[in-house]
Amino acid sequence: MPDSLVLVTDAEGVRRITVNRPDKLNALNAATLDALQAAFDAAAADAAVRVVVLTGAGPKAFVAGADIAEMADLRATEGRDFSLRGQKLMRSIEKLPKPVIAMVNGFALGGGLELAMACHLRIAADTAKVGQPEINLGLIPGFGGSQRLLRLAGRSATLELCLLGAPVTAERALKLGIVTRVVPVAELEVETAKIAAQLAASAPLALRATLDAVNVGGECSIEEGLQYETAQFGLMFATDDMREGTRAFIERRKPAFTGR
Repeated sequence: MPDSLVLVTDAEGVRRITVNRPDKLNALNAATLDALQAAFDAAAADAAVRVVVLTGAGPKAFVAGADIAEMADLRATEGRDFSLRGQKLMRSIEKLPKPVIAMVNGFALGGGLELAMACHLRIAADTAKVGQPEINLGLIPGFGGSQRLLRLAGRSATLELCLLGAPVTAERALKLGIVTRVVPVAELEVETAKIAAQLAASAPLALRATLDAVNVGGECSIEEGLQYETAQFGLMFATDDMREGTRAFIERRKPAFTGR
């Protein structure tokens, strides 16, 4: 429904999830976090969904942050619970067995940048700005920003964004490794759709294994990561998709993957 906090649409294996609070620059309150959690749980369980695109409603913001009006009067335990609620959502997105693309159409600040960083790919409009401005509120990132930013951009950039609290341009974010790609704002929809379509046509089990290998490898030693990669590589030889992919290559045709 148009008045829903989160809008969901499907087209050819691609599910689009839109944070729908444009009058609040799509700020994340508790109800919106819960709606997003339900939307991503449903996407994970739906075999027809191969790729998820996440974006914000309106031309100004992807998500401009957490809802400050809701946070202002929270006590310590309530603030902790709010952080845990957000972190649960971010971890669910990060560990989703299907690729998630953040289509960053405007401001991605605070919780908005944390939401984007939990996605597997981030396509940003050249007009977008990203940042972790919590320090200006007497806060620190609470939805995983200090940890994912550190892993994406390194210690120096993380300290700059989190200590100074100033947003950076999409081009700077690209150089720092925070976003995957920057395109002119007029081309954002088309470019994101192309990438989503490419992923939707790929082998679902291989996509899942790739996501798993990268997630595991980012949190363990290289020896453990290599062992996990080898195990996943071997499992692919038990799939119909691997047979179809290799046959299609030999026969010089496009493969038709089924996820089996």
